Amino acid sequence: MKKTMPFYVTIILLILAISSCIYGISTGEAKTVNKKATSICMECIGIG
Repeated sequence: MKKTMPFYVTIILLILAISSCIYGISTGEAKTVNKKATSICMECIGIG
């Protein structure tokens, strides 16, 4: 028999995840992460 998380724990984690995403977007971290990820990918395939 599987043990699952209680429903309220799932809701709390979902709210925390969404609020963290909103905070990161509002402070401009999304642009920084995208810029770094793009440069790393370009280096991996040999373009950058």
